[in-house]
Amino acid sequence: MVSQITRGIKISVLTTFEGTYFKNHKIHFAFSYQIIIENQGKDSVQLVSRHWEIFDSLNDIEIVDGEGVIGKKPVLKSGESHTYSSGCLLSSPFGSMKGHFNMINFTTTKNFKVIVPSFKLSAPFALN
Repeated sequence: MVSQITRGIKISVLTTFEGTYFKNHKIHFAFSYQIIIENQGKDSVQLVSRHWEIFDSLNDIEIVDGEGVIGKKPVLKSGESHTYSSGCLLSSPFGSMKGHFNMINFTTTKNFKVIVPSFKLSAPFALN
């Protein structure tokens, strides 16, 4: 698990290799990841959008931007956390992801970015 704290918001990531399958006559490597967002600050905050950079060792970087996470825009009071799971497909058994969440602080009404640390996506059978 990798973790990072930005402005009182701790992001932790746990990844899992889910397997391979064929789609459009091409093999794909499926990975899931669980994100834990913990508000260790004193103010209530809301996650409003996300930005991902997905690195695949055989492809260009894929950029994904969107509202919320899995259809939600969680509000976190001080001491609260939100956990969600998602996934991605790679065309190789190796890659990584990194990004950030755009948040709003309800006390100051200011927007800020929370860094999601880079995390590796690797199929165990492909490692030495």
